[in-house]
Amino acid sequence: MGDAVYVACLDLEGVLVPEVWINVAERTGIEALRRTTRDEPDYDKLMRYRLDILDEHGLGIREIQDVIGGMEPLPGAAEFLDWLRERFPVFILSDTFYEFAAPLMRQLGWPTLLCHQLEIDEAGRVAGYRLRIDDPKRRAVNALRELNFATIATGDSYNDTSMLSAADAGILFRPPDNVIRDFPQFPVATTFEEMRAEFQRAAGLKG
Repeated sequence: MGDAVYVACLDLEGVLVPEVWINVAERTGIEALRRTTRDEPDYDKLMRYRLDILDEHGLGIREIQDVIGGMEPLPGAAEFLDWLRERFPVFILSDTFYEFAAPLMRQLGWPTLLCHQLEIDEAGRVAGYRLRIDDPKRRAVNALRELNFATIATGDSYNDTSMLSAADAGILFRPPDNVIRDFPQFPVATTFEEMRAEFQRAAGLKG
């Protein structure tokens, strides 16, 4: 895009940090919580499913935060994010919740995160959730375009693909085979080094 100013838009889970719900499943032994947006593209349906399982097993926000507190970013993620922020404004566009993300954001140097909010009752039960807006990742990219920015977007799951399609360049990072099969138009990076190369290629950068 000539002299365009590019903004980087990244998914969080699966790109910079491990999947929170998979870690909760492993710590609690509840295999049903391993289901993510890699398996179920309807995020609303997926969250209702998760909340039903939490209620069934009596798990609340404290137990989930205990799991998240022991998590770390993916190896190389913090360094990649530092590299990216030297070259682009960066937004983390995620379907996670602020109540989950804080410990991980601290380890990543507090990047700008746009996500959702949970509804927690007095007993610490996750009573519900408030999605900020329908299809927020795509609409964030479209809003940046209205501000005359170009965008490079990265994600790994079905719920990222509308964002990738709306961006000037979309990159899949370590996606499952079903997402690669259903969205062959996007290049695939499997390492942070490959992701750097894709960002450089998309923005016309050298070195």
